[in-house]
Amino acid sequence: MVKKTQIKVRPWCPFCGQDVGKPREPVQRKMDEFTMGTCQCGAVYTCDPTGFNVGAAMVEALVHACDENWDLAWELTADEDYLTGRIDNYDEQDHQVYETKNVDGRKVSGVLYFVRMSRDIAELSGKLDKTKKSTAAAIIPQAGANYIPEMEPARDPKRKKKRANKVAVKEMTEAGDIEGLVDIAFDDLKTLRFMQRLLYAPDENKRWQCAHMMGQVCRRLSTRKPGAVSDLLHRMYEACSDSAATHWGLLESIGSIIAARPDIYGGFARHLLMYRNLPTSTTQVLWALGTIAEKRPDIIRATPFYSLFSFIEHENSIIRGHAVRLFGKIKATEVASEIEKLIQDNAELTVYEEGQPIKTTVAALAEAAFTNLSKK
Repeated sequence: MVKKTQIKVRPWCPFCGQDVGKPREPVQRKMDEFTMGTCQCGAVYTCDPTGFNVGAAMVEALVHACDENWDLAWELTADEDYLTGRIDNYDEQDHQVYETKNVDGRKVSGVLYFVRMSRDIAELSGKLDKTKKSTAAAIIPQAGANYIPEMEPARDPKRKKKRANKVAVKEMTEAGDIEGLVDIAFDDLKTLRFMQRLLYAPDENKRWQCAHMMGQVCRRLSTRKPGAVSDLLHRMYEACSDSAATHWGLLESIGSIIAARPDIYGGFARHLLMYRNLPTSTTQVLWALGTIAEKRPDIIRATPFYSLFSFIEHENSIIRGHAVRLFGKIKATEVASEIEKLIQDNAELTVYEEGQPIKTTVAALAEAAFTNLSKK
């Protein structure tokens, strides 16, 4: 019996019908990147070789079409500001579209997702500017920069400087002695390193308390030595990226430090998103972003926070709760309907506020978030 010949064709643009080239790696590297391409008609497309991440590929294609402007992409309306199309059964290996999903025993389930803008980008940017001004007025705290601490008094240069040691730093941290830690940190920056070591404590409550303490110490230290705190944040991020080591307490500490001085270290916040999909880090990332948003929600809204929307429906109640907490603080009206559904979710969880554990429920967090979203 003669085997039926597999029909295959080169992929084409659903808007103009022209053949399109093989998607390539983007020049500007970013998280969750897909290979991309551009058609002669101006349409852009992304490739999801598995077919399981089409939603993310759609977002990447739209953002790429908007010149990497996330805010602009989210304000656009489908079929009014842009058109979409997709090609299924695409095989990335040989750049062909097949009739069926199986070729020589190999599964073919790739998708090319296309976006073509129907308006000029400049025109759309004007639409975005108007929306951003109204949104910013609604989410930026009315209290202004009340999180900025007073300048620490200058230390006497002739004084006998104190030396930090592990035992003393541990005792002061456990006792909540912020004044003592700040005093010794100004004389010996090893204080911060000794505090960082305490984050590896097996007791979760102690880790969260230490993370909060680090934020408060760095808050005051930054008034005269902002560079030392910046160096600490760099070291912590490097430690988080070390696959051979655990990063207990690091993301919580990073969040606490940024939240304590978002005016100086707000730029570090977007890097937290790199760890959002790690099973051991998702909760900490959501907590850190939510804590920063308490002081400066505009900083979080300036990041690609849309990539966190799926966590609001996560099977883990702890992740659901922290996602709701975050979206309520940044007034993410984009997910208001999903938050409203969780008002009936009575799953329990613990949220740490200022280093202390607070028992609550997803429903309570959702109700508070939805109330905040409803405020004008």
